[in-house]
Formats: sequence, C-alpha cells, structure tokens
Amino acid sequence: MTAAGARIDVGAPVATGRILVAGIVLACLTEAIASTILALGRADIIGDTYATPDEFAWLDVGYTAFKLIGFVFAPWLLTRVDPRRLLLIATLVMGAACAAAVATAVLDVLVVLRAVQGLAGATLLVSGQTILFWNFPASRQPILQAVFAMGSVVAPATAAPFLEGWLIDNHDWTWIFFMVLPLSLGAAGLLIVADPTPARPAPPRRLDWIGLGAFGAALLSATYVLTQGSRWDWLEASRIGWMSAIAIAALLLFAFRQFRVGDEGLLDLSTFQTEDFAFAFFVSFVAGAALFGSAFVIPAFAVSVLGFSPTEAGELLLPSGACFLATLLFAAYMMQARGLPPVATVPFGVLSIMVAMWMLSGSNGESGAADMMPAILLRGFGLGFLFLSITLIAFSKLPPASVAFGIGIFNIGRQLGGLIGIAVLQTSIDHDLVYNQTVLGAAIQTGSPALAERIAATTDLLVSRGVEASAAAKTATAMVGRAVGGQGAVIAFDTAFNLVALLFVFGAPMIIAFKIFLAKTTASRRSDRPGATT
Repeated sequence: MTAAGARIDVGAPVATGRILVAGIVLACLTEAIASTILALGRADIIGDTYATPDEFAWLDVGYTAFKLIGFVFAPWLLTRVDPRRLLLIATLVMGAACAAAVATAVLDVLVVLRAVQGLAGATLLVSGQTILFWNFPASRQPILQAVFAMGSVVAPATAAPFLEGWLIDNHDWTWIFFMVLPLSLGAAGLLIVADPTPARPAPPRRLDWIGLGAFGAALLSATYVLTQGSRWDWLEASRIGWMSAIAIAALLLFAFRQFRVGDEGLLDLSTFQTEDFAFAFFVSFVAGAALFGSAFVIPAFAVSVLGFSPTEAGELLLPSGACFLATLLFAAYMMQARGLPPVATVPFGVLSIMVAMWMLSGSNGESGAADMMPAILLRGFGLGFLFLSITLIAFSKLPPASVAFGIGIFNIGRQLGGLIGIAVLQTSIDHDLVYNQTVLGAAIQTGSPALAERIAATTDLLVSRGVEASAAAKTATAMVGRAVGGQGAVIAFDTAFNLVALLFVFGAPMIIAFKIFLAKTTASRRSDRPGATT
C-alpha cells in the first residue's frame, strides 16, 4: 500500500472535514501562545513569582524538554488511541494547564504546569498533523499543510509575540495563559462536532519504557545545557559539564537500547530509509536554527537596542507573518493546482532568508521599523517557501504506519536546530557585548581630543537647556558612556544577524552535498537488491 493510497478519500463530508481542520488549527494556536509567553513576559513573571533568573529558567527548560519528549511519546499514543480523541484530550489538557497557571504564582507549581503544557503541546501538534496525512488524499496535502502551518509555525513566529506584547503592556502576563482556555474549548467543540477519523494504519506497539527514560533524560539535560550554557559560560561551570555528561551518557544508552530491540524501539528509524524524509530532516534542522534564531534576535534587538516596547516589538514581526502566510498559500496553490514539485521552492526560501539577515546586519541604533521592514518582509517570504516544501518532501513518501513517528522525529530535529541556533546567537551576543565595550572603551581614554570635544559639546547643549554646569558635565560624561555601550550592542547584534546569514552560506552547500550523498546511497541500495538489473 502506498502512502497516498492509505489516506482516506472517502472520509468525512466536506463540511465536517473543514470543521476538523479548523479544530486542528485552533488547537495549534493554543500551543503557539503557550510556547512563546516567556519571550516577552520574562520580567513580569519574575517580578510576580519573586524568582531569580536561574529559578525562572526552569519554566523554559521544563516546557521545551517535555515538548521534545512529547514528540517521541505521541506517536506511540497514536498506535493505541483514536487520533481525534487524543487530539481532543491534549487540547483540553493544554487549556486546563494554562488556566491553572493563571491561579498561581508559586514557581514550583508553574514549572510543573509548564511541563504539562509542553507534553500536551507536542501531542496535539503530532496528532493534528498526523490526522491530516492519514485522513485526506495526497492531492489536498499542499493546502492542508499550509493551513496547518498557520497555527503551528506562522502564529508562534509572528502573531503570538504581538498579541502577548499587547496583553503585557495593557494587562499582565496571566492574561496570556487565560486566553488559551477559550481557544482550547473552542477547538474541543469543533473536534467533537467533526466526524470521527476512520484511518489509523499504524499497528499497536509496545512502549519501550527504558528507551523513553534514557531519551527523556538526554533531552532534558541537552535542553538545560543549550538554554543555560551561555548564562554559565558553558563548560566553565561544573553544572553545565555535568549536565552535558548526563546528556551524552543517556543518549548512548538510548542508542544501545534502540539497536538492541530493533523494530520494537522507541523511534521508528525506518523513516530514514526514505530518501526524501532524510533530506527534509537535515534541511529542517538548518531551517529550525534560522527560524528560531531570527525570531529570537530580531525582537531582542528591537527591545534592548532600539528601545521598543513589547507591543512594538511584536508589531515588528506582524508584516513578516502576513508575508509568510501569503507565500505559504501561493506555494500551496502552485503545488496543488499547477503541479510544482516541492523541492523547486527550497532555493528561493534559502536565498531569501540569507539576504534578509544580511540586510538586517546593517541596522544601527537609529534604525526604526521602516528601516528594517524590507528585510523582515523578505524573511517572511523565504520562510513561506521553505517550510511548506520541506514538510511535503518529508512525509509524502513515508509509509502510513511511519507517518506519526516521522512527524515526531522531524519536529525534534527542527526544535533542536532552533535551540542550537539560539544558543550560538546568545553566546555570540554575550561575548561581543563585553569585547566591544572593552575595545570601544579603550579607544576613548581620558585625554582624547575627540572625547573631550564630544563631552564639551554635550555639556554646552545641556547648559543651554537650563542644566547647571557641574551637573551638566557629569550628565554629559554618562551620556557618552551610554552611547558607547549602545554602539557596542549594535555591533554585537549586527554580528548575530550575519551569523544567521552565514548559516545558509555554509549550510546550502552541505544541503546539496547531503542530497547527492542520499541519491548515491539509494541508487547503490537498489542495485544491491536481488533481481536488480544493471
């Protein structure tokens, strides 16, 4: 049976099919909001919970680690539970966990709730996308996957930060969690109304508890290392060294266990025998670093250097989301109605993101939203072309029984790529801030004519506006110091933008080389089969 043939062409009527898709997208929106709350709500949550930055970090670590664990646990659940029922349960659990987070400011409780949210979020993402592949024909997948990406990729990268920034500026962080509840209830209502999903081609399989424990320990430790490594200067701190050792040891144990039990292992590694999936997984790892890395560095630059409020920082990415969405729908139309092969848009996506980040590297402390907008729009254009293509490439040729496992593995790759990308950018920014301050500070030593002239001019300006001479001199010196610090931050962020661009400069040849390697490996494997002709 082929992957396309296993999908149900005679499933729910069109009306209930649309209701099902709407319920899936609405469920994904709950995860989009929950996953991005810490990006802009950090200061407010720390203030209300009286947590130190290191204690607060566990909110992020707990959510991300259990989301990664959920990506390997959810495919097994789909072999045991009806997909629509599992999606419904995960959506309601997400809503309940977010509602509970509104009612408490106890940090330990919030950490547990964030872990529950991460597990539920991964489950609803995997089950929702699996339903689309299992229950709709291959001919409709381009537009369906574009619609799914609206809730799973576009919303957390663009719309959610704006909404959360507005809520923080006008209300408080608890409103972000609170608004997940009505969304989850709405999604649950749509899923209940929709017809049952008849297809579940994955046969039941036993859960490898040992493998899950080892892989979970590896993911939890790796998440802590990647999110907190820069904070502790990486291996300079013993805790990072120990967590790295635990991650490596647990990963080796998992690999041994997976090899020993074979087909009964936690992951269905047969997905990598499909050339297109292996290629798309590699591309998604690189693309994840670009997506999450750029989504981290652009708002950070806007808030810390340009002085944007959370709402303004969120607004900065909104036009990019509109461009992202428009490109997704255009690419879906070209693939579904015109037969454009998905791989055809990958070069456009890679080139657009690379050029966009290079353009952003020219930003300075005087830049505004209008100056950055062409590059931000180009970034959205590139992401729209890239993510739909690699999704269709990854799953279109997978056997139906392997689709859910492939989705889980694919998401792990993208998420880990994003964590590594953010860790590299954060480390670069932290180190460059210190280095730039040192270099720029050394260049304006006391006695420098240029420094004396700048301070004198600033002092005269302040005096002319009514400031006393002694106070004006001190204020002028402080203003020059802040200007030096600001310039150092600009240089640090410009370097970070260039790093994202360079990711594709080096990544593109690697992607091409990997594609050639896979093609040769596949050809060799086919020629070695019994009865193969030369």
